[in-house]
Amino acid sequence: MAKHHVSTTINGDAVEFLCETRQTLLDVLRDELGMTGTKEGCGTGDCGACSVTVDGRLVCSCLMLGVEAQGKAIATIEGMAQGNHLHVLQRKFLEHAALQCGICTPGFLIAARALLERNPDPTEEEVRFWLAGNLCRCTGYQKIIEAVLDAAREMRRA
Repeated sequence: MAKHHVSTTINGDAVEFLCETRQTLLDVLRDELGMTGTKEGCGTGDCGACSVTVDGRLVCSCLMLGVEAQGKAIATIEGMAQGNHLHVLQRKFLEHAALQCGICTPGFLIAARALLERNPDPTEEEVRFWLAGNLCRCTGYQKIIEAVLDAAREMRRA
């Protein structure tokens, strides 16, 4: 099968890759680019584990084709921390013990960051609504919600 050349930006860096027409962005990230932080939970867009942002829009990378990344700006979990300095959301997830097995965590973090970029002062209801597309089988959701709200408070103070 023919491969397509794609030029894009991932986490602020120019990236080029070859992919088959049918390869999902998730498969390209993990298999072609070695960016394994984005997880596959369901492969059908129902769990949110593979969430990334594309041109600032939250998407399930298992539902987007790699060839559709041409010319887009993609942000993944690998771009959240700055070197050894964790993003405030990552710190708050640790402080609130808002993770267990870790499969869903990258998707929750990407979704929460997308929310806080749009709404720096969300209510608990708004956080719950925004994160409704992300499923967790281990933690329940309360600690995740508390971590996002705590991160929002800290980000507003900064």
